[in-house]
Amino acid sequence: MADTRFSFSQDKLKTIADDILKFAKKRGASACEVDVSEGFGQSVSVRRDEVDTIEYNRDKGVGVTIYDGQKRGYASTSDFSKEALKATVDAAVSIARFTAPDPAAGLPDKELLATDFPDFDLYHPWNIPVEEAIEIARRCERAAFAVSPEIRNSEGASISMQESHFISANSLGFMGGYASSRHYLSCSVIAGEGDDMQRDDWYTSKRDPAELADADEIGTFAARRALARIGARQIPTCEVPVLFEAPLAAGLIGAFVHAVSGGALYRKSTFLMDSLGKAVFRPHIQIAERPHLAKAFASSPFDDDGVATKDREIIIDGVLQGYFLSTYSARKLGMQTTGNAGGSHNLLVKSGQYDLDGLVKQMDRGLLVTELLGHGVNYVTGDYSRGAAGFWVENGRIQYPVHEITIAGNLKDMLMGIQEVGSDVLVRGSKHCGSILVDRMTVAGA
Repeated sequence: MADTRFSFSQDKLKTIADDILKFAKKRGASACEVDVSEGFGQSVSVRRDEVDTIEYNRDKGVGVTIYDGQKRGYASTSDFSKEALKATVDAAVSIARFTAPDPAAGLPDKELLATDFPDFDLYHPWNIPVEEAIEIARRCERAAFAVSPEIRNSEGASISMQESHFISANSLGFMGGYASSRHYLSCSVIAGEGDDMQRDDWYTSKRDPAELADADEIGTFAARRALARIGARQIPTCEVPVLFEAPLAAGLIGAFVHAVSGGALYRKSTFLMDSLGKAVFRPHIQIAERPHLAKAFASSPFDDDGVATKDREIIIDGVLQGYFLSTYSARKLGMQTTGNAGGSHNLLVKSGQYDLDGLVKQMDRGLLVTELLGHGVNYVTGDYSRGAAGFWVENGRIQYPVHEITIAGNLKDMLMGIQEVGSDVLVRGSKHCGSILVDRMTVAGA
């Protein structure tokens, strides 16, 4: 990795981390962990062919966790001077000494820490001049307006590049880190006029800017999505199958992950308590965790605790094989960490044979959801109620757009009610998942 785009080299970050560990030992800490990071980026947005915003960001930080036996203290700073680093360690030490003991606090077991640090090809710098970024964003928006005169307005097109690197270390001898990048291009437009104005958007995001979708494609697709929503209406309240488009389907998998993660489990605030080894999906559902995929957004050789990551089968034939646990939450549960401090890694939901059109035909009659509104999810009970918009389907064909409706159900039933997972996999984050067809939900309309 070339360090020239960063203000600090990886070696410098390692030196800072090592200095902090030494400071902490001198201050009498029984254990210490430290994270040192730096990042920068550039974002440009245009609206109606005019430059709307140009933003630059550059930041750095150090986070220090001190352990005094089973007592824990944390402090942070954005000042890399030795005086500031020492003061930060002193602050964390002071906090730890006045904190109540916690039997679950402490570093991971040494044998679980990562010792191998392969390159997963996560860093692809994009040294794009701001003038070029502006032109790409303009081209994206112009493509949207060119689709139809019914594209009346725009919320803008945006382009962003972000790069960062970090070092994590602890007093057990662990030290590791790497650089990564994330770039995106988006467009949001408004179609129709008067009382029938509809908006929609689309975006592409990749580690490698060379893999971003073409600006014309993003603008055109955003426009077509907005146009398709013109004439949206309400529908009578009913119970029907609901098909979640791929970008939204990832959210259902995210709800499952939250429900079987350590924090929710040890607090007993989840609808999937004591579900290990039990069926939570139908037998055709398979979910795998693959932390070591090249260029993927959630790849890493270690988690936030420094614990080595590894491939896991999370769901086999619908049955839950493992939770998502950090060192702390595992101790609270009397279990062992799964290398998921900081969250899940790349989750691959096995696709079925149908693409989105095929799933619409399989559903026959029901609701295709393309937008969700609000946050009506109760993870304790599993109750789910969200505002929605999308398309009504009859005889396996989209009939007309719908809006101002609510979809409701219970997540436990929804997960068990997944009939099909589409082959239209869209990767925008840590969940690799196609569209999801749920057998039955309540749709509240007019």
